[in-house]
Amino acid sequence: MEPTLARRWPALVAFLFGLVHGLGFAGALKEIGLPDNYLWVALLTFNVGVEIGQLMTVAAAWVLYRIVRDMPVMPMARRASLYTIGTMAAYWSCTRIVAILA
Repeated sequence: MEPTLARRWPALVAFLFGLVHGLGFAGALKEIGLPDNYLWVALLTFNVGVEIGQLMTVAAAWVLYRIVRDMPVMPMARRASLYTIGTMAAYWSCTRIVAILA
């Protein structure tokens, strides 16, 4: 396997991706008329909110896993969960692509 940039420096790739994403969000905030002196506060609070949401999602998934891990239906529940997550992701991707193209 060839050592790509993402494999050699995953933190750098994540940082650059986040930076580009944040700059795009900052541009969107400027377009809606947010004053420049509030731009940093808006970006900071948005990112803190996203991180809190991600931590809450991971915590909920961990609690759910701890509850069902010893149940005999765990392999079937795992498969059902994966298909549900994949179906939801495909649905959201399709609706966003259609919205962009429309």
